[in-house]
Amino acid sequence: MGVEAMPDAAAMPESVGTTDLSTLLATMEPVLQDGAFVFVTVPTRSFSLAGETNPVAAVMEREGLTLVLPQAQADALRFGYGSVFRQLTLTVHSSLDAVGLTAAVATRLAAHGIPANVIAGYYHDHLFVPHDRAEEAVATLEALSQERAA
Repeated sequence: MGVEAMPDAAAMPESVGTTDLSTLLATMEPVLQDGAFVFVTVPTRSFSLAGETNPVAAVMEREGLTLVLPQAQADALRFGYGSVFRQLTLTVHSSLDAVGLTAAVATRLAAHGIPANVIAGYYHDHLFVPHDRAEEAVATLEALSQERAA
């Protein structure tokens, strides 16, 4: 059982994003995505359950496969979970080689007592913040961005 190569159309784009921290912070434009999300885990012996899901993100860990799912889907599949989150996307195209963006964002949110679970995509960074503090998280990051733009 081999791994098939991705077709040329799926090749990585040439643009690798911005690495300058000042630019990233000044132009991050946080956007709150619709819906509620939860983190669940699927033990290695039960990976077939993962095939029934449509995760926003997945991370393989030693203990099992962590999935970030819409809450409604987790409920329908009877997954157990703890906290409920909203997804906040930093719309600036940040490079995976950028230094300091996650630290600056997490530090500012932490100063307001807002937890943030960060997942980097190829184009953008995504934060999962407590559902009931999502609007506050957006306002906090917008303020940070405005400070850096001034």
